[in-house]
Amino acid sequence: MSERTASVLEPDTAADLTGGQMLTYVAAVLFWGYFVVRWLYEWYVADLLGMSPSAPFAPVGAFEALAGQYAGTPVGGFCSFLAVAASSMPAAASGAWLTVVLTVVSILLGLVIAVPLSVARVYGGRVVSGVALAYTELLRGTPLLAQLFVLYFGLSLSATIRGLPFVGGGFIPGQAVIVALIGFTINSAAYQAEYIRSALLSVQEGQLTAGRAIGLSQLDTIRYVVLPQGLRYAIPGWSNELVYLIKYSSLAAFITVPELYYRTQAIASNNFRYFELLVLAALVYLGMVLTASALMSAFERVVSIPGLGQTNRR
Repeated sequence: MSERTASVLEPDTAADLTGGQMLTYVAAVLFWGYFVVRWLYEWYVADLLGMSPSAPFAPVGAFEALAGQYAGTPVGGFCSFLAVAASSMPAAASGAWLTVVLTVVSILLGLVIAVPLSVARVYGGRVVSGVALAYTELLRGTPLLAQLFVLYFGLSLSATIRGLPFVGGGFIPGQAVIVALIGFTINSAAYQAEYIRSALLSVQEGQLTAGRAIGLSQLDTIRYVVLPQGLRYAIPGWSNELVYLIKYSSLAAFITVPELYYRTQAIASNNFRYFELLVLAALVYLGMVLTASALMSAFERVVSIPGLGQTNRR
């Protein structure tokens, strides 16, 4: 393809951006820029500078002074919220890091389990398909919180993990986080398996026959012909699962995982500013969800094949 043709097919991205899209990108950069800087400061910079890792970046005292000066007015209420949010953001940022870890690790490990599960459902024999069906229906048919309680309290998985070497030291998380990762992974795998199964069924059966006709085994045909198409069809459902995991990660707080909701709830139980702190947590979750949706939409456009499940530009 010539450079001139490529320039026609791929117009300047910056020129195509509307004012709203530019504002969205700026907001995303500021949102994640703050968290990245906050995490780096907490992990490395604070020790180098001899400062407290939990020191807020924003002027809490100035917000409190303005809140007192304009008490009883909307401006005073907003400044009061800013004061609470600024003083709580260091703890909320630490919790947000665990929320990101729980979400990303769980959905990726769940995908590794979901792909063979979905293939077993569609192309496996009666026994294999039945086992895969039992797994997906059991995990999808019971509450995620109940599954976490069974793993953490019922099976005493926490005590077993606690006895393993290196758990809770350095970058290795504690036993509660590991239990939450296991619970989210096996639950997410069941949902992802259903998304992928429906996507595999959307691939024409004639392609499986054509693969066998050119000498590919059934397994190779599934691997090289069916799965590359089916996984592309499953991206919208996979995007929904990513959004769900971001929000459902708050359930890890009930097994003492100090993620975002746990951190903000703990602060609110001390200062009784529940409204402000829950609004703060909701805004952080919203920023994560919007970012995940935008990234998955972009990923879907990048991997789409012209004429085969191609998405329209939004």
